[in-house]
Amino acid sequence: MKKNQTPHGVNVLAQALAATLLLAGATTVHAQWPERAVRIVVPYGPGGAVDVATRKMAQKLGEQTGQSFIVENKPGATGTIGASQVARSAADGYTLLANDTTYSLLPFIFKKLPFDHETDLQPVSAFIFAPMALVVKSEGPYKTLDDLVARAKASPNTVTYGSGGPGTTPHFAAEGLGQATGVKFMHVPFKGAAEATQAVLGNVVDFQFASTTGVMGAVKGGSLRLLAISGNQRLPVLKDVPTFAEAGVKDFGVVNWTGLWAPKGTPPEVLARLQKEIAAAMNAPDMKEFAQSMGADPRQVDSAGFARILRDSSAMWKSVSEKTGFEAR
Repeated sequence: MKKNQTPHGVNVLAQALAATLLLAGATTVHAQWPERAVRIVVPYGPGGAVDVATRKMAQKLGEQTGQSFIVENKPGATGTIGASQVARSAADGYTLLANDTTYSLLPFIFKKLPFDHETDLQPVSAFIFAPMALVVKSEGPYKTLDDLVARAKASPNTVTYGSGGPGTTPHFAAEGLGQATGVKFMHVPFKGAAEATQAVLGNVVDFQFASTTGVMGAVKGGSLRLLAISGNQRLPVLKDVPTFAEAGVKDFGVVNWTGLWAPKGTPPEVLARLQKEIAAAMNAPDMKEFAQSMGADPRQVDSAGFARILRDSSAMWKSVSEKTGFEAR
């Protein structure tokens, strides 16, 4: 061996040590997440169920981590504009997507999506599970679900409902109700659930399907009336409102959940920390009180459970889309 020549084995050992230190350093950096503000994209307008639930969660995550979680509304194209923006973002945990059950509908709404629905976004956690409710203006002519259905039977395609757009959960829920009761409603799409709610309040449309999270404030304020809710039991906060089954419509069990996704490739350490913080948030008394006051179930599921929920939701909505004859665009 020549003088000053390093043995090959020493070189290999040095390289391995350097790689280990680099990996350890990267892990430490990821473990320190978040070190700056985190952006959560809501792909709908402000004031809807996803927006309301996400802003409450963002506030709680900020309190727990000491960093800002900023909610940005990017509405349009049934949530695909905001979703595709997040899918193209850096996979570093600083850009997240919030969405609801509508996310599992997207493959049945669009023939081609601007991102890969199965792989580009990783499900992180689902939280705040709320029943779907049929709401009308309190001062309107409909006092019960029977009133609404009877009017629709007498005058097909004249009873109108608003939604955040074609293919959204409220749209499919209303079409499912029409199938179950043998009536035909007229769909009037808007840019978001909050706009649809304003349309109900302004007598532009007759009713709306919405997550209880998005409309409970107006219901408690007396401007909206719930005619029925999905699920197997009445809400403790509104014991006079019947379930759809009690109102005569069986097997109408659509539940709306809110969840967070991260871009593909986000470090596991970051995802684990985020899941831990979401779980802690949903175990906090104020978050439980918030969810229950909105008629929602204050539970949280991890990424594996969330993935199962997405698979089950997709199977259910595939069946609904086929029965309604909805054509992907």
